[in-house]
Amino acid sequence: QVQLVESGGGLVETGDSLRISCSVSELALNLYGLGWFRQAPGKEREGVSCIRSSNGEAYYRDSVKGRFTVSRDNAKGTVSLQMNSLKPEDTAVYYCGVCDFPPLIALNDRWGPGTQVTVSA
Repeated sequence: QVQLVESGGGLVETGDSLRISCSVSELALNLYGLGWFRQAPGKEREGVSCIRSSNGEAYYRDSVKGRFTVSRDNAKGTVSLQMNSLKPEDTAVYYCGVCDFPPLIALNDRWGPGTQVTVSA
């Protein structure tokens, strides 16, 4: 079973940067795309970004293109999301997940606790 544990969220101001990370189990590193999803209060969970294991190709939702960068370090067992130029609308609980694209979909049916990202206006 794939295990995913997120960390690194926090409270920042508009325009700030934040990096969140996820520790992943070996199975996920070797076989699957890994990425990030988020859920804002009162909204459904949405895909943010995904990076393939096979070739490192990455996918981003339109609203974060040019601001967010997803990366993975198989040696360290992590997938990270560097978020720059943060906006209040980026406020959400961020979850890492097993993924594929296009379109960006989650392949896991269980989620970790997530990490809260709050961007103040």
